[in-house]
Amino acid sequence: MKTWWPYVRLASAALGLAAVIAQLSLTVALAADNSTPWGSHLPTVWWNFFSFFTIDSNVIAAVSFIVAAIWGVRHRRDDEREPSWLAILLVCASTYMIVTGIVYNTLLRGIELPQGITVPWSNEVLHVVFPLILLLDVLFAPRRRALPWSTVFISAIFPLVWVAYTMIRANLVIAPATGEKWWYPYPFLNPQVIPGGYLGVSGYIIGIAIAIIGVACFVVWVGRRRAASVSSD
Repeated sequence: MKTWWPYVRLASAALGLAAVIAQLSLTVALAADNSTPWGSHLPTVWWNFFSFFTIDSNVIAAVSFIVAAIWGVRHRRDDEREPSWLAILLVCASTYMIVTGIVYNTLLRGIELPQGITVPWSNEVLHVVFPLILLLDVLFAPRRRALPWSTVFISAIFPLVWVAYTMIRANLVIAPATGEKWWYPYPFLNPQVIPGGYLGVSGYIIGIAIAIIGVACFVVWVGRRRAASVSSD
């Protein structure tokens, strides 16, 4: 498996990046056709696009897979385990992608998001296919390294920064699609529509934080179990 798994990662990364590019192309095309000053402002449209946790997670996962694939190809003839820095990167990418799949399919499927029209196949790749591939990578990728439980807290850094950034920036941006004086990437973060306002939003944030920590614990636990089983063979 160690000889061909890197190529699975490369193909998966290519699929994920293709999905990101397809959705970005449509989003930019829609902005170019928009007649309003806020809807046609491409810098804001670009910045908003890369402010979605889904997009960030898919890009992180694709880059992680490319890096891991290059390392795997270079070490295909030895039995060395993945280095700690790479193992941590993969834990973070896997956690974000699995949570993306869970949140989208439980909270957001069927709800129109503020980037406008989505590319159907791209949407499924970003929210279902690529997250499932990351889960399979956690369960079956060769040469897993056991990591300390502190890795869970490392994986929580980016989501915490993202939430803070999102909530601060939201009221500084005019929504391109509607002209509203705020822009939230996901409806469950928008105190204008969530019952209870910011209190209601905080409930969602706490729930998703619990999910991130729980998934990170699962990913680290699987890695530790798999590394231990290889050592005992």
